[in-house]
Amino acid sequence: MSKYIILFRFTQKGLENIKESPARVEAAKKLFRDMNAKVEEFYGLMGRYDTMFIVEAPDDETVAKAAASVGSLGNVQTETLRAFTEEEFRNIIEALP
Repeated sequence: MSKYIILFRFTQKGLENIKESPARVEAAKKLFRDMNAKVEEFYGLMGRYDTMFIVEAPDDETVAKAAASVGSLGNVQTETLRAFTEEEFRNIIEALP
């Protein structure tokens, strides 16, 4: 399973309904579970992004579908980053020519 960081920014619609945000987080976690991915952690953020998930998923396609599904509801915009463990990072660097 691969790790991903998904960053969320509230849209105007999401801000107008900010009090529903905790319920939307739970719904998003369920959506990810239903797609065979796991939200390992959630954080509220200060700065450019409002919230984030740390997700474990079997492949890029799964997490892309899940993030697109959440974004399609109109409350957030997403940015997804593939995260590599320290061991994975070392292996990548060691494999360089």
